[in-house]
Amino acid sequence: MSSVIPAPIARQPWSMLTPLILLTCFGAAVLYSAAGGSFTPFASSHLIRFGIFMVVALVIAAMPRDFVKLVAYPAYVGILLLLVAVEAAGAMGGGSQRWLEVGPIRLQPSELMKPAIALALARFYDTLPTGMIGSWRALVPAGVIIALPVGLVLMQPDLGTALAILFSGAVVMFLAGLPMSWFLSAGAAGAIAVPLAYNFALKPYQQRRVTTFLDPESDPLGSGYHITQSKIAIGSGGFSGKGFNEGSQSHLQYLPEPHTDFVFATMAEEWGLLGGLFVIVSFGLILYWGLKVARAAQSRFDRLLAAGMVATMFFYIAINLLMVMGLAPVVGIPLPFMSHGGSSMMTNMLCVGTLMMVHRWNTQGRGGGLLSS
Repeated sequence: MSSVIPAPIARQPWSMLTPLILLTCFGAAVLYSAAGGSFTPFASSHLIRFGIFMVVALVIAAMPRDFVKLVAYPAYVGILLLLVAVEAAGAMGGGSQRWLEVGPIRLQPSELMKPAIALALARFYDTLPTGMIGSWRALVPAGVIIALPVGLVLMQPDLGTALAILFSGAVVMFLAGLPMSWFLSAGAAGAIAVPLAYNFALKPYQQRRVTTFLDPESDPLGSGYHITQSKIAIGSGGFSGKGFNEGSQSHLQYLPEPHTDFVFATMAEEWGLLGGLFVIVSFGLILYWGLKVARAAQSRFDRLLAAGMVATMFFYIAINLLMVMGLAPVVGIPLPFMSHGGSSMMTNMLCVGTLMMVHRWNTQGRGGGLLSS
């Protein structure tokens, strides 16, 4: 087969790319149905974005390690300045100020910060002497690196993205070897702070999301409408679903946001348990490959960078699936590679490209070169 398939194609990590491509194409089919049986506007733009960001991922995958280390801090600072610019002159949408508009381009800097936080922290712990891992020098600077973007994102307000940044940063800190007692103390402090945050930090609509999560049936036509309709759509799909393009919840507009946050519910109604298993298994294969890349990493920087990217994608997947099933509050987290949206596709493809880059470093050492499987 090596004489038939061109070497640059054969060298790609197909154990990850195959489920990724199948999942994206399946997402396009679901978006086709969500649009009422039309390829536009959702499915077509979904596939175009995937193609564009796949090229970006391949470019990232070819980058040398020294260059990535060099741009780690400048990239973080640049995106942090973009977050400040959002506060100063960002575009409004849905009651939030999250975007920068430059001509036809609409950029959400907080999405770029998700992979950037893992990159910056990996670089920080790579330069920190091992003997300092248990000291304040391993905690305070990293805490500042995380706290600055989290604070700016909370001001937009965007609780879901802030939690994603915090989660990715915490995973990198944990894997860097910080004492477990610090994380237990932080967890205890967080548990104590939850009532205070609910009463004084969360906005009224965010408080309603929490109460709705705890008891969605208390207001099924109001604040609990999203979760209630999502559960109905998922449950009505049964084992094999109602059939492609036959979903009543999305077609009759009972299901809110059937093409973005609740795309899994749209899929489950038409494809049932079988479709859900396909999606979950596909995500599992992608994340498993990413974990193998992290475990095979040759240096602390490589390992932490890869693990941070896996954590970012995992947060997207886990929170969205829990959300649509009523097991987590609705926080506006789309489902990677299936939901319609350029920001989500961009972030997750940046993570994929970075993992492909670390994978190449693993297989070819520090010599660089072409992509390798």
